Amino acid sequence: MNKNLSYIHIILGDITKQNFDAIVNAANPSLLGGGGVDGAIHKAAGPQLFEECKKLGGCNPGEARITKGFNIKTKYIIHTPGPVYYNGKKGEDKILSNSYNNSLLLAKDNNCKSIAFPAISTGIYGYPKNEACQIAMKTVLKFIHESNYKIDIYFILFDEENFKLNRTYYEYLRSL
Repeated sequence: MNKNLSYIHIILGDITKQNFDAIVNAANPSLLGGGGVDGAIHKAAGPQLFEECKKLGGCNPGEARITKGFNIKTKYIIHTPGPVYYNGKKGEDKILSNSYNNSLLLAKDNNCKSIAFPAISTGIYGYPKNEACQIAMKTVLKFIHESNYKIDIYFILFDEENFKLNRTYYEYLRSL
């Protein structure tokens, strides 16, 4: 088994209920809340998150920003807008990879030992779930390998389809 896979965990659940050093918010570029994971995180964290996000001035897709966790049992919330999927020919894969990688860099910069990701861009942004899962897994494995930074990475999937896809791809990688 690839030793880097031991740092990766796949869980079906609610990211707002997790207790890690950081959770990642699949944010929109304004960082001011929205639907899906973004709305759930803003609701759970409380109005202080909105106030702190206003000060950040937004964030481009693929970039990441960090705030406190406020009312969520996490030290930090890392906000990253993923790409809106058009046709896969507008650099969406690179932007999605950057969302994961830049989130991990912020976690490292803030000495986080654990981080939880949702399935970025697979909701209303329309990224094909199977492809997004592979990009996410490859990006975090590359980060672990190249940075030599030890961090437990959790994929907290809210829906059964994303959970099964991530679990299947993880098992496939273990079999290599």
